[in-house]
Amino acid sequence: MTSAAVSPAASSDLAIDVVSDVVCPWCYIGKRRLEQALAELREREPALTPKVRWHPFQLDPTVPSGGADRRAYREAKFGSAARVAEIHARIDAAGRGVGLEFAFDAITRQPNTLDAHRLIAWAQTQGGVPDVDALVEGLFRAFFVEGRDIGDRAELARVAADAGADPVAARALLDSGLLAAEIAAANERAHGLGIGGVPFIIFDGKAAVSGAQEPAVLLEAIATARERE
Repeated sequence: MTSAAVSPAASSDLAIDVVSDVVCPWCYIGKRRLEQALAELREREPALTPKVRWHPFQLDPTVPSGGADRRAYREAKFGSAARVAEIHARIDAAGRGVGLEFAFDAITRQPNTLDAHRLIAWAQTQGGVPDVDALVEGLFRAFFVEGRDIGDRAELARVAADAGADPVAARALLDSGLLAAEIAAANERAHGLGIGGVPFIIFDGKAAVSGAQEPAVLLEAIATARERE
């Protein structure tokens, strides 16, 4: 998976490209399962150095830049409050299995995620955030656990600062519009390649897994990718 905003993972023992959206609960669950798989792999191969790269995918780029009322948005998308509750219950159960406690009731705004993806790209291409994983984790946590509006630029700058970024530089990036066109193009390209759902994880450019699969499935995909070298 390549994009103008985020180049492919650099050559390493294990290159991992993750296509995701920060408002996708299954992407958060998928992140945890990937971490579990990599922890197990490192126990067997302590010298292995995985290199994870994050790629943008907007589940709904039509959400206004100022966001939308979360409850109304979800009910319109899924048909009823009862259906939303069913979906949340299923996600809650999966989340608890990987140590996540989703706080869906605390989320009041459905954000447009363009700016969040710009932050991630900034971290990866320009070093704006020293710990990219901390930024991605912070975005997921801010939205799904703390109920924060990650479409708000001031809030995004705070998340970036918590991950080690200069908050003034982060806010300047967000206000500049830098990388917006690249993220939009990468999102279109992902959809055009047939990626209809996320997370979508590619190992060494040779094996791909769609969905928040269990660690065993991810380890199998990693083994397949390495066999194809």
